[in-house]
Amino acid sequence: MPIWGKILGTIFGFMFKGPIGAIIGFIVGHFFDKGYSQDFNQMGGFSRFFTSQDELKSQAIFFHALFSVMGHVAKADGQVTDAEIKIASALMDQMGLKGDTRKEAQQAFREGKASDFPVTAILSEFKLSCHGRRDVLQVFLEILIQAAFADGRLDQQEQNLLENVARQLGFKQHEFLYLLSMYEAEIRFRQGQHHSQRNGRQRSHQTGYTDQQSLADACKILGVKESDDPKLIKKAYRKLMSEHHPDKLVSKGLPKQAIEIAKAKTQDIQSAYELVKQKKGFK
Repeated sequence: MPIWGKILGTIFGFMFKGPIGAIIGFIVGHFFDKGYSQDFNQMGGFSRFFTSQDELKSQAIFFHALFSVMGHVAKADGQVTDAEIKIASALMDQMGLKGDTRKEAQQAFREGKASDFPVTAILSEFKLSCHGRRDVLQVFLEILIQAAFADGRLDQQEQNLLENVARQLGFKQHEFLYLLSMYEAEIRFRQGQHHSQRNGRQRSHQTGYTDQQSLADACKILGVKESDDPKLIKKAYRKLMSEHHPDKLVSKGLPKQAIEIAKAKTQDIQSAYELVKQKKGFK
């Protein structure tokens, strides 16, 4: 059985809570090692995606943290809905997780639903493994926000838990609320674009989503105001595209299997920018 979880847990616990923290860290590390005893085997599990032990450890942590915390958030309102299970399965499909690897992701999701799930330790381990790289942490948080909206709404318990996750990852409250409002705008914008493309502009109006609302959501996705000048809007767009550029995220530690999710985000950003350009009349 691996021991690196115990070692890191002990060190991390000692740094924050002294000898008592070291003991707690060792116990949590044991739990972590036990859960990964198969994942870190070079013959199977998440390891089949990776070419080195360092890559194996950091990216397996990403997958386990993602799906276990996802299960924890899903359980926040008391029960896990079919929609939440489906979104987790859809993410596994998107990441190409099959066979034993998929079973391990499903097991991580189940672990997260446990009442004694050590969410703080799991998030600390994850943040440490990706060296606190903010763009990777942000993609991680954005995926969790997306999953939390699986049933079409966000309960207060789920929002409180997500806010706690964001805080432990190093995001301030206003930054978390911005990401939350951005995703809500993305949902409306994506649905509005879909209706418009299928049925034409007039039909889009009949659904209750107006051109003005579409422009407002596009600006929210870009993090700008409708009154901002073109230079500021272009700057915001380029910054967002850079933060979510797949190649850049892979180089910073985001597993390649999660890149499709980052690509979907860039498509929303691109569509929002094109609409703002069209409505404001600049190139």
